[in-house]
Amino acid sequence: MDTDTRSWAKRKWNDFEGFVEGVIYDRDLSVSARLFGLFLHPFSYLFSAIVRLRLFLYSNRIVFRDKPLDCLILVVGNLTVGGTGKTPVVERFTKELLAKGKKVAILSRGYKSKEEPKPSFWTRLWKKDESPPKIVSDGERVLLDSEEAGDEPFMLATNLPGAIVLADKDRVKAGRFAIDNFQADALILDDGFQYLPLKGTLNLLLVDQTNPFGNRCLLPRGILREPVRHLSRASYVFLTKSEVEPELELLQTIRKYNKKAEIIRCVHKPKFFKEINGEQIKPLDLLREAYVGVFCGIASPRGFEQLILRMSGEMRYRRRFLDHYRYEVEELDRLFLQAKNAGADIMVTTEKDAVRIPLGYKPIIPLYYVRMEIEIIEGFEDFEEAVAGICFTESEKGSASPPLSSGEQRENSVTVA
Repeated sequence: MDTDTRSWAKRKWNDFEGFVEGVIYDRDLSVSARLFGLFLHPFSYLFSAIVRLRLFLYSNRIVFRDKPLDCLILVVGNLTVGGTGKTPVVERFTKELLAKGKKVAILSRGYKSKEEPKPSFWTRLWKKDESPPKIVSDGERVLLDSEEAGDEPFMLATNLPGAIVLADKDRVKAGRFAIDNFQADALILDDGFQYLPLKGTLNLLLVDQTNPFGNRCLLPRGILREPVRHLSRASYVFLTKSEVEPELELLQTIRKYNKKAEIIRCVHKPKFFKEINGEQIKPLDLLREAYVGVFCGIASPRGFEQLILRMSGEMRYRRRFLDHYRYEVEELDRLFLQAKNAGADIMVTTEKDAVRIPLGYKPIIPLYYVRMEIEIIEGFEDFEEAVAGICFTESEKGSASPPLSSGEQRENSVTVA
C-alpha cells in the first residue's frame, strides 16, 4: 500500500471514529447519527449483560478470582470513558504518598502505546507470558517516550520524579514486578476501576459533574463502561469539575446506590503556560489580549475550549481530534497555517496533547500547553489531608515519615517538561 493510499485510509478511518464518537457522546444530532444510535442500542444491552456477568463471577469467585498483593492498592477510575480527570488525581495522590515516605508504583494499561512483538498464538496458548512490564520510569529516569509508553504513563513519569511507572495490560504481573524489583509498598492503578483481577484496598471513583453518566447507555451507544448502579463499588466518590454545587439528582443517584462512600468535590485549575519543545513558562495572563487558536485530542474538549476562551482576548481558530490522537508533522503544518490565516497569533493545547507532538517540532506561531492541577473544595481541607485520611490508619499516621523540608520538596517537586 503506497503512502497516499495509507493517508487516505487513515483519514477515512479517523472520520468514521469521529462519527462514532459523536454518536456515543450525543454531539452529532444528524439523522444518520440518530439512525446509527438506534442500531447500536441492542449491543449496549449485550455489553451490559457481559459486564454484570463478569462482575458476578469475580465477586463470587466463580471461574475468575481476584488476586490481592501485600501492600496498599489504590484503584483510581470511573464508570465512563475518559474525561473525568483521573491523571491529575493519580498525580496528587502519588505526590502526597511520596512525601509521606511511601515507595509508590503507578500501574497503567499503557492505552494506545506502541505494541510489543507478540509471541505466536500457540506459544501464548501453552506458555504463560513471562515478559516484564514496560518500565516507563524507574523513579530516577524516564526510560520510554510517549509513543512507547502511552501519553498518560509518560506524562505521569515526567511529572513525578521518585515514582515508579509501569505499563502493562496485566497489572497483577506489573504489581508483583514493582514489589519484587522496586520494593514498592503502595500501588496506584490508573484507570483501574474495571480491572477486576487485582484486588484493590480502596476504590476511588471519579464522576464528571458536568456530564456524570452521559445518556445512561453503556458502550457502544453511550459512554458508560458499566451500569450506574455499580457506584456501589466505590470507597470514595470524587466529583470533578465541580465549580458549582452539584445537582440534587446527581447526589440522590450516588446515595441511591452507595450510602457510605464519602463524596469529595474537586476543581481543575490552570497554573501556568509552558512552551512546547521549548523552555518558556508564562503566567496565566498570557492570553489576555491575544488572538488564540486551540486544538486538542481529548475525550471532553468542550471544558478545555471554554477555559481558554475565558482567558483569551478572542478565539480565532479551533480544531478537535480524536482522544489520544497522535500528531504528524505534515498535519501540524497544515493546522498551524490554517490557524495563522484565521488570525491566531498564539496556539494552545492540553498537556496530554503536548506529549503527542513530535519532539523538536517548531510551529510557525508560538505553541503552549496549559498546566492544570486539581484541588479539593469540599470533603477534605486539601489533598494532603485527603491522602492521610484515606490511605493511613490512625496508628500509621503517627509512624509515617515526616513531611519533607522545603529544600527537599523543591528537589523532589513535579518537573513539568
